[in-house]
Amino acid sequence: MDKFSEVGNQEIAAVEELYQDYLNDPESVEESWRNFFKGFELARANYATEKIDWNEPINKEFAILNLIHGYRQRGHLFTKTNPVRSRRTYSPTLAIENFGLEESDLDKVFEAGKNIGIGAAKLKDIIAHLEATYCNSIGVEYLYVRDPQVLSWLQEKMESTKNSQPFTPEMKKHIFYHLKLAVGFESFIHKKFVGQKRFSLEGAESLIPALDAVIEQGAELGIREFIIGMAHRGRLNILANIMKKPYEYIFKEFYGTEYEEDIALGDVKYHLGYENEVISDQGKKVKLSLMPNPSHLETVAPLVEGMSRSRINSLYDGDYDKVAPIIIHGDAAIAAQGVVYEVIQMSQLKGYKTGGTIHLVINNQVGFTTNYLDARSSTYCTDVAKVTRSPVFHVNGDDVESLIYTIELAMEFRQKFKTDVFIDILCYRKYGHNEGDEPRFTQPQLYKAISEHKNPRDIYAEKLIAQGIMTASEVKNDIKAFDALMNAKYKDSEEIEKLKIKQFLVDEYKSYEKPQKVDFFEVVKTGVPKAKLVELAKKINSVPEGMKFFNKINRILADRRQMILDDRLDWGMAELLAYGTLVDEGHPVRISGQDCERGTFAHRHAAFVVEDKEDKYFPLKHISPKQGPFHIYNSLLSEYGVMGFEYGYAMAQPQALTIWEAQFGDFNNVAQVIIDQYITSANEKWGLMNNLVLFLPHGYEGQGPEHSSARIERFLAQAANNNMQIVEPTTPDNFFHMLRRHMNMPTRVPLIVFTPKSLLRHPMVTCSLEELAHGHFQEVIDDQLADPKKVKQLVFTSGRLYYDLVKRRRESSADTTAIVRLEQVYPIPTNQIHEILKKYKKAERIVWAQDEPGNMGAWPFISRNLKDIPFEVISRSESGSPAGGLMKQHNNRLNKILEQVFNAEELAKA
Repeated sequence: MDKFSEVGNQEIAAVEELYQDYLNDPESVEESWRNFFKGFELARANYATEKIDWNEPINKEFAILNLIHGYRQRGHLFTKTNPVRSRRTYSPTLAIENFGLEESDLDKVFEAGKNIGIGAAKLKDIIAHLEATYCNSIGVEYLYVRDPQVLSWLQEKMESTKNSQPFTPEMKKHIFYHLKLAVGFESFIHKKFVGQKRFSLEGAESLIPALDAVIEQGAELGIREFIIGMAHRGRLNILANIMKKPYEYIFKEFYGTEYEEDIALGDVKYHLGYENEVISDQGKKVKLSLMPNPSHLETVAPLVEGMSRSRINSLYDGDYDKVAPIIIHGDAAIAAQGVVYEVIQMSQLKGYKTGGTIHLVINNQVGFTTNYLDARSSTYCTDVAKVTRSPVFHVNGDDVESLIYTIELAMEFRQKFKTDVFIDILCYRKYGHNEGDEPRFTQPQLYKAISEHKNPRDIYAEKLIAQGIMTASEVKNDIKAFDALMNAKYKDSEEIEKLKIKQFLVDEYKSYEKPQKVDFFEVVKTGVPKAKLVELAKKINSVPEGMKFFNKINRILADRRQMILDDRLDWGMAELLAYGTLVDEGHPVRISGQDCERGTFAHRHAAFVVEDKEDKYFPLKHISPKQGPFHIYNSLLSEYGVMGFEYGYAMAQPQALTIWEAQFGDFNNVAQVIIDQYITSANEKWGLMNNLVLFLPHGYEGQGPEHSSARIERFLAQAANNNMQIVEPTTPDNFFHMLRRHMNMPTRVPLIVFTPKSLLRHPMVTCSLEELAHGHFQEVIDDQLADPKKVKQLVFTSGRLYYDLVKRRRESSADTTAIVRLEQVYPIPTNQIHEILKKYKKAERIVWAQDEPGNMGAWPFISRNLKDIPFEVISRSESGSPAGGLMKQHNNRLNKILEQVFNAEELAKA
């Protein structure tokens, strides 16, 4: 470690003050400064015969320290990192005149050289060292890091090597081999599939040897898995040359006509994922998972983090050294997509950290057709890294050796400090946004330079030939041999009949059936013996002696204990018992969302804060010694990022219950991309199964348009082929059985739950232990009070409106109306509904009643899927807004619904 690494951060006046202290009393200054000033005294002795101002040598030393600091702080602005553009100019420069130094100082020896690890040295040698370290093919931003240990480590690593490393001839040939694969693959496809979209890597092919290097380095440092996320550019190349997906399968995707029958639709080739196990050069096994992703740039990032955390928790006992996320960004996307910020803000939070992510930016310097000057306000596309004070390396994509050195350094940094690190690979995009696009429409000058620029393979080949490591004929023969291999693999592709999408996490999902083949109405055993429930309730409703809590917590616990004695459980108690039974059976349970520990409506209280401390006690962590883990985290104020994280987390643990709770149901709007691109469609596109649960508080209770509707209609509009379950339970016991059924079903699909708000404390919304012990989930709940022989009106409804209808029926003595609850809206229980219709065959009027406007809620779906039932819909009027803003207005509209339901019967009586 450099003893004097602090110097560069000090003001000259402060250092001069330290020097005066040293002159007065050497022991009054810290040891490293004391040694440093001894050097100054030695320098003064060398000038003893000259008649000079004794302040000049020390002032020069301080000026050089300031120069060193300038290189560390601003050297990245003066690098040779851009292969196809001239750099913008910045002022002031690092010229010595700007630091109070002169040309005559260049040959003088200065003690300040010790500050960069080269000892006393001539100024020109100090500058040469700094130029090589900070202003060559690598630029570094890191002085904003606040941890002195991190700063010292980075400075020592970079300055001791001049930000470079020696490569043996064998290593250089290995690098060339991967460049040959990268360039040759793109070149073959470009000629074979003229004009077809592939989002090629051309211009950034050095990414392939760089990824190979990070995998090798990671394996040496203990990594067993890399979870990779990226957009489309370069994906096919990475699939082929890093993931080792057979070339023939990729070629077939360019002209294939159908998928095997287990995937209904599939996806375009540059959205597909893949997983494989590779062997490092040192013989170590490394699992690689490249996540499938949609065109929504950066959407895959939170999934990568969630899946990584899930694997770390479930397979490696929380050891962050074993799994590393890699996210490959485009420059335009990382600068502009808000989810990037959300993911980065999650990176060091207890519930979401993954031990540091390697962020690689394929910096094409253009987004679609937008010049980088119009794509961001920040200096660099990577400036978001400064939110978490993560180091950023800017590297010339043509200098493959510098890139490999940097990525290996980044991997070492991640393993040591468990934080993110960013590598901005400055390169270019050889063609337009896709291969059929003409980039000269919008960037004629840039593409003139690109058309004249050699690819990284040929640049490196020339270097190796000049160094005598390879001959021109060897290079030519290697390239020719690889082209022949591509032709052979293309012929192999012609023998493939149907395309197959390789399933993710095959071992984890081998015991589960595909959703399309599952009977969602088969009764699943979910009851738990009453004695076990009482035992679990005692543990949930207890806290350790000696811990002091807020008085109201003691009252909550006392109320819950009384519920068990009275055998009258509310929603929160039944919910906690569901979690308790699942962890007791060994299922991990994870819940996250805004304020979910307590619950937005203060019904859950799964964590108790110790009074006068920040410590928390989680009763569900103390169920039994062999229980499954229970985790609940109040999330950051993010929906998009956190829902994506939980989707990724759930994907990697199908045996776990993973829940994302919205603070209010409509907050899922902000995560609509995750819903559309993964939750509702990932199975048909990519063969992914996932059992993520969404809790979306929903209910029209006069709180205005923003927090009434969780937009049931949106989920139902996308419901098909058993792609998810959509439920709106109205009783605590049905909620209990719903969660347990979800974990005991033979398949894994997302579960969308429209949870209540006012019903959490409604006096009618209770259940007994007996109902938890011997019940099961009911897709439809029949009316237990109505006499089928008397019923003239049959009302179907869903959600909290049921309790208003029951109340009005009681007040009206309308005993000829039966009210039936549809608890599961999708998959729609058609047979059960028709059984209900047979039971009430004397009903003259069949109503669908809902709180939501007629163009929202479940009605559009019901009307489309139950056309044979002569429903009369009663709802709020069609509207562009979910609800009104005034309580009186709300009550009037609710009353109108109730009147329409029951006044028609009164008219019939008359």
